[in-house]
Amino acid sequence: MKIKFAAVLLASVAATGCDAMMGPQVATIDCATTQTECLNEWFETKFEQELEFSALRQTSLGMKTNYDKIDDFSVEAAQEQVMWWAQALAEMEANFDYEELTDDAKVSYDMFKFRAESAVESADYLEQQYILHQMGAAHGALPSFLLSQHTVESESDMEAFIARIGGLGTAMDQLLVLAQNNAEAGVRPPRFSYDAVIAESGKIITGAPFTGGEEGGEPSALWAGTEGHLASLVESGTITQERADELREEARIALTEQMGPAYQRVIDWFTEDLENTDEVAQGVSALPNGEAFYEYSLGQMTTTDLTADEIHDLGLAEVARIRGEMEGIMAATGFEGTLQEFFLFTRDDPQFFFSQDEAGAQDYIDRATMHIDTLTERLPEFFGRLPKAALEVRRVESFREQDGAAQHYRPGTPDGSRPGVYYAHLSDMSAMPIPPLEAIAYHEGNPGHHMQVSIAQELEGVPKFRAQGGFISAYGEGWALYSEALAKEMGGYEDPYSDFGRLQSEMWRAIRLVVDTGIHSKGWTEDEAVQYCLENSPNPETVARSEVQRYFVLPGQATSYKIGMIRIQELRAKAEEELGEDFDIRGFHDTVLGGGAVPLSILEKMVENWIASVKAD
Repeated sequence: MKIKFAAVLLASVAATGCDAMMGPQVATIDCATTQTECLNEWFETKFEQELEFSALRQTSLGMKTNYDKIDDFSVEAAQEQVMWWAQALAEMEANFDYEELTDDAKVSYDMFKFRAESAVESADYLEQQYILHQMGAAHGALPSFLLSQHTVESESDMEAFIARIGGLGTAMDQLLVLAQNNAEAGVRPPRFSYDAVIAESGKIITGAPFTGGEEGGEPSALWAGTEGHLASLVESGTITQERADELREEARIALTEQMGPAYQRVIDWFTEDLENTDEVAQGVSALPNGEAFYEYSLGQMTTTDLTADEIHDLGLAEVARIRGEMEGIMAATGFEGTLQEFFLFTRDDPQFFFSQDEAGAQDYIDRATMHIDTLTERLPEFFGRLPKAALEVRRVESFREQDGAAQHYRPGTPDGSRPGVYYAHLSDMSAMPIPPLEAIAYHEGNPGHHMQVSIAQELEGVPKFRAQGGFISAYGEGWALYSEALAKEMGGYEDPYSDFGRLQSEMWRAIRLVVDTGIHSKGWTEDEAVQYCLENSPNPETVARSEVQRYFVLPGQATSYKIGMIRIQELRAKAEEELGEDFDIRGFHDTVLGGGAVPLSILEKMVENWIASVKAD
């Protein structure tokens, strides 16, 4: 039976009398100190309440509460969370006087309001969401999470690990229901995305103990992880071999009787429903309520009110500007020919690729690590705040690795007990050219995502919901892209081809402005989008097609990078102009990174407050 998600959620919120915009009549909070102190105490309480919704988030923050649980992905759980946000916002607005708050407390108030209103607004578009797709969706992300973030140091940790394996079965059944409901509403990701979900899910349940028996063939990733944990516990003397054998059998049952069948149900339904998908992919505007959903998505991803047409035109202008800079570097290399010919040269010449084997993959990881380590030494010249957490560069696990797919970052813990990880897809080295490697390393590592996320998690004196409150794409991706350019100021890109790779990376983000809006607002096909990418970038077609397919299933997200970068650059230029000789690059960067992830409008207030404080001093 089809569930009207938005109607159910909003009706439930209304039934509580907690209209998020008007606010209910709630008991006044007794505040014996200043409004700012009371509000900060209230934020801490709300953060602890919010954390209760997600056992996985607790784990990602280094906590071992609810360590044996997987999150609830049902519509009822989504309804409960929206209600909580609506009630929390109403309570805050009814009990705290904004004008009596300090400047930083006003930032916190505005940030909480932004998150609450975003959560409530999202209820309008739950039926427009693609639940399972090829871009980090739960079917691949949940096993990866268990393998990379669930540490096993004791017998109880191992028991929790096994319980979570079983919990993956419940989670996948819940997510399948959501996908089926949205499909009934006429919302399905394109056929290539179905193919990916089927293939990735199949890889997860291939190998021992799913196929070939416990001892037959190569182990599945989760079985290998299980065996590794048990061997470590036995070796350390934490458990006996007899107990390890018991736990191994429990894990086998959880995998084969709870998790495996649920994944098979996903595979079966997606295979059966495949004929109902669009063989020629369409943007979301072609789907029910799609135009409104795309407008909403752009607002969420850019945290601005820019329209699709404005973003498209900005992208065209940025592509033209960057082409001019590319021609300058091309001339400096001594290449004789057109820019398009230079694209083909860097796309095809063997000197720009590592070998197509395991050694080549390791060479890529080693080179990225070298660039990050070299630039990390110069961070104190440009930043006052420095991350404490370590950083590792790793290859993506085989069951979710995709040729030419985008690299990504996964945060460590606030206490530094687990490092941040920069993941690279290295299954096809011909899709991983060397020239943009350096820029990508800075983007994902230092001074990019790792630095931004780690500093946020390690902040003191800032409400936890800001320090550990999650990712805002325009801010996080904008900072990471800004970091690619900043790295040139810091001494990076000594090789001209790497400097060209920096522009290649920035060009790709400019292309995204054009292509994302082209797909979802102007009706571009996949092939039209791929062709535009190839005409304006040296990235190989494998990468271009993988990226374009990404934009189809994550509408609006690709626009956040360039929008965020441009705004940070504008704010820096404003600060430099107003402060003149008093401008301190470390102070500016500490301001941008010192308040956690924020929408661009709030970031502007933070920078303006910093400028005013410098002037006052």
